[in-house]
Amino acid sequence: MAPPIKSGPKYDHFIQAEKVRVIDGEGENLGVMYTNEAIEQANEAGLNLVEVSPNANPPVCKFLDVGKYRYEAQKKANAARKSQKTQDIKEIKMRPNIDDHDYDVKMRAMNKFIDNGDKVKVTLRFRGREMAHQHLGMDLLKRVQDDMAETAKIEAFPRLEGRQMLMVLSPK
Repeated sequence: MAPPIKSGPKYDHFIQAEKVRVIDGEGENLGVMYTNEAIEQANEAGLNLVEVSPNANPPVCKFLDVGKYRYEAQKKANAARKSQKTQDIKEIKMRPNIDDHDYDVKMRAMNKFIDNGDKVKVTLRFRGREMAHQHLGMDLLKRVQDDMAETAKIEAFPRLEGRQMLMVLSPK
């Protein structure tokens, strides 16, 4: 018999109920029987008795090969991990007095990041006397917001943190 696992379904020696509904290895319902009898039948088949639905009345148990079950579950988890997309945060840095061509280059990069499913953090850095003209920075971020309206939504609205203004965009 396989050693008990800490998480997952209950099997054999963890089943508390006196009677259980039993499903065999092929998925056929064998009916309600005493737990000891079900464990014996499972052992004869070379399998373990696993409690699948403990809250049912009577609890539902199934004949399973626990090692094979754990292997299949691990394969499913690995496949799910491979297929999921992690969302990175890409940063675009600008200055309040950015030129039109430079702005267009930054917007192309931003569109590429959004199309890849990543979030974009727009950082607007103020230097020296530029701090006196924060309205220029706000206007620039408003322009970015309008240009990206079709492909991205604003996750964090523009806010001032020290000498920089931040805004976060995420794909729609």
